Amino acid sequence: MADFDYDLFVIGGGSGGTRAARVAAGETGARVGLAEESRYGGTCVIRGCVPKKLMVFASEYGGIASDAQGYGWSMERGSFDWQAFSGHLQKELDRLESIYRDTLLKGSGVTTYDARARLRDPHTVELSTGEVLSAKHILVATGGRPVRPDIPNADLGLVSDDIFGLPELPKSILIVGGGYIACEFACILNGLGVDVTQYYRGAQILRGFDEEARGLIADAMSARGIDLHTGTDVIEIGHPDDRPSGAGTNMYAAPASERQSGAEQGGQARPDRGGPVRVKTSTGREAVFDAVFFATGRAPNTADMGLEEAGVKLGRGGAVAVDKYSQTSVPSIYAIGDVTNRVNLTPVAIREGMAFVETVFRGNPTPADHEMIPSAVFTQPEFGTVGLTEEQAMEQEEIEVYCTSFRPMQTAFIGRPDRVLMKLVVSKETRRVLGCHIVAPGAGEMIQLAGIAVKMGATKEDFDRTVAVHPTMAEEIVTMRKPVRSG
Repeated sequence: MADFDYDLFVIGGGSGGTRAARVAAGETGARVGLAEESRYGGTCVIRGCVPKKLMVFASEYGGIASDAQGYGWSMERGSFDWQAFSGHLQKELDRLESIYRDTLLKGSGVTTYDARARLRDPHTVELSTGEVLSAKHILVATGGRPVRPDIPNADLGLVSDDIFGLPELPKSILIVGGGYIACEFACILNGLGVDVTQYYRGAQILRGFDEEARGLIADAMSARGIDLHTGTDVIEIGHPDDRPSGAGTNMYAAPASERQSGAEQGGQARPDRGGPVRVKTSTGREAVFDAVFFATGRAPNTADMGLEEAGVKLGRGGAVAVDKYSQTSVPSIYAIGDVTNRVNLTPVAIREGMAFVETVFRGNPTPADHEMIPSAVFTQPEFGTVGLTEEQAMEQEEIEVYCTSFRPMQTAFIGRPDRVLMKLVVSKETRRVLGCHIVAPGAGEMIQLAGIAVKMGATKEDFDRTVAVHPTMAEEIVTMRKPVRSG
């Protein structure tokens, strides 16, 4: 190993790369270097999960005053101060980044480089500073990035990376997309007082999730005031002044005096990004919005990294192709996290990083476990899910479905129409719970605990034997006795 500068060199300082680097250095004594070209913490900490969840919290306070009135409190709704929140948010992200850089990495003995790294060969990286370093093993953990649709003037729209740095919130916004990022931000911005419209080209939002849960969430979003249009695709985007003469019979536009200019609102590298935008759809609708936000997918960060030149095979969309041990086609090079486009979740990247260290530095070959992964979508209401959807399960075996939807006590008491959903998908043959799906406030917290039982292989009868905690929403998971359908 003395022939190399490092035993391990990690490219990327996000959650997965950081975990692998610090465990390899701090617990196995490996000499580890790590390069990060942007901010330490990666997508999750700086541009994703963490700031998004803080925005979710902020957006939920708007309705507290009216709810409290229903419970006898004298409260009035105030106004939301984006600048105050945003300033606090940026300080928190700075604090978390310092923990990643100093406490986690440097504190574990990892040498860090604030630079872009690319491969020269299977054991060599070249930094943007001009330094050339060698390593016995290289771990690629560069994550992914949001992408805009391939239409003219798409750069006029925002992407998720841009949202957290807006100097001001727009009065109106169009969100294009129907995945979890689109739906989460539709709920967030609606809760913060923005007039939200959402276009999605598919028949229903949240493709790939349980159909029944998708429908309930879509209904709830519309009931909260989000103008949701499915079966709608954007075919043209431009500046309001560029629209063809005679267009605009179905226009929405804030008065010019109320609109923010691109320079005032965008805050991006391009001064025209984020300003009022004209959009035309496949259904013929044309409208003007203060901002357009594209949540139309993500792509692995593999461009111009020297991967293919070093012999690393790339798969669909530029993802690094790896085996079950996260090893690439080049034996000395491994990859984890979103750059592999397997399961793009932060806790999964961390688990993959731990499995990599166990395999390479502890001599214990450990495949990454991608089965029965619980996850949450932070819409309003939240969606927690683990295992197979009803549709997926029906394709592989005979099942029973136990499901209930009801108005929860807290909001039913004050006359709100909100509904929640509790659902178990059960194998007829083995009685194992194949999937659990919860749509409710706090569903993310509930599914974490339910996920343990499902991962352990609990049966429906195991759930039945568990005493209910009353009165709670979650008690319905253990009180459903008769299937609502089977197939």
